[in-house]
Amino acid sequence: MTAQDPRPIVQIDIVSDIVCPWCIVGFRQLDLALKEQNVLANLRWHPFELNPNMPPEGQNLREHIMEKYGSTVKQSQQARDRLTQIGAELGFTFNFNDDSRMVNTFAAHQLLNWAETQGRQHPLKMALFEAYFTNQQDVSQSEVLLDAAQVAGLDRDAAHAALTSGDHSAPVRQKQQFWTSRGVSGVPSMVFEGKYLVTGAQGAETYSDLLQRCLTEAA
Repeated sequence: MTAQDPRPIVQIDIVSDIVCPWCIVGFRQLDLALKEQNVLANLRWHPFELNPNMPPEGQNLREHIMEKYGSTVKQSQQARDRLTQIGAELGFTFNFNDDSRMVNTFAAHQLLNWAETQGRQHPLKMALFEAYFTNQQDVSQSEVLLDAAQVAGLDRDAAHAALTSGDHSAPVRQKQQFWTSRGVSGVPSMVFEGKYLVTGAQGAETYSDLLQRCLTEAA
């Protein structure tokens, strides 16, 4: 609690990737739970690459999903339709199309690492989700990343310097190793108060129950 806002605060760490649709779905569900419980979150995003070996040119998203998971064109379309519907119910727009691409996200994670030092990590994460899923932009490209940084209220020149410096490469790798060494192999993975780990978009009700458990234990 703070003098300005009496609501309790719960520490929530989210391991995720920008190109993971269930990560933004899971966050939107969490956000509903926070509002329902009248709780604030001290939110930290942590890096995870679904496709660390993705080449610079990326790959057609449907082809990638079919190769990776063995799904058919019909199954791929059904998954897209389901995500689009779930997103709409949560106030988020997925605009999948035949040209949607899976891209490398290492540079984006480096920018997010820098944004945390500027107190703007969460707005940047949201801007990147929108850039990739709603606007169908290539979030491996510097200009797209810098545009997102501006949307998040960050200085474009400072963001460019952070991206090109290389200073955030090793910290991102270290953070990725930290979480994978602790058994995180899928995203989103959310850790409540450093104790309770849930993987996947589990729904507002599940998150609400976890928040309530954290509040009860803190009382």
